[in-house]
This record gives sequence, structure tokens and C-alpha cells, in this order.
Amino acid sequence: MENTKIVLFRGIGIRRIIHNDEWWFSIVDIIKSLTESENPRVYWNAMKTRVKLEDGIELSTICRQLKLEAPDGKMRETDCANT
Repeated sequence: MENTKIVLFRGIGIRRIIHNDEWWFSIVDIIKSLTESENPRVYWNAMKTRVKLEDGIELSTICRQLKLEAPDGKMRETDCANT
């Protein structure tokens, strides 16, 4: 089984990877599919800032930065979350 296979959700590709025997998904891809945002990275950064200010929680601490293939074909560290 491939450990990096793009899946579709609402017609939008979501990058994923197996890490420590479980699936991890690109957060910006999920945000794009759920919000239809044209700038999911900006949305994610604003969300992390807002949650930290309001709740004192660092969302990045519950995520892992894993290398996924970017649109330019290069492997880049990307914020990922598991289910």
C-alpha cells in the first residue's frame, strides 16, 4: 500500500501520509475543502493565532510537520493531523 496517496473530499485533493502506523492529513488541504478558501494557508495561520489568543492553546502542538509533496513537486514540511 502506498503511504502517500491523495484522496478526494468534495472534489478537492487532500494529501495524506502514514506516520507511526496511522494516517495523517494535510491541514491546509482539509481547510480548503471545508471552507472553499482560496488562501487556506492564511486561514490556518489566522486560526492558530486566534485560538492561541482566545484559548491559550497552540494548535501546532497537536499537529505534526510531515513532508508531503507540494504542488511544485518538492517534498515540504506540512502541518498534518490525524483523526
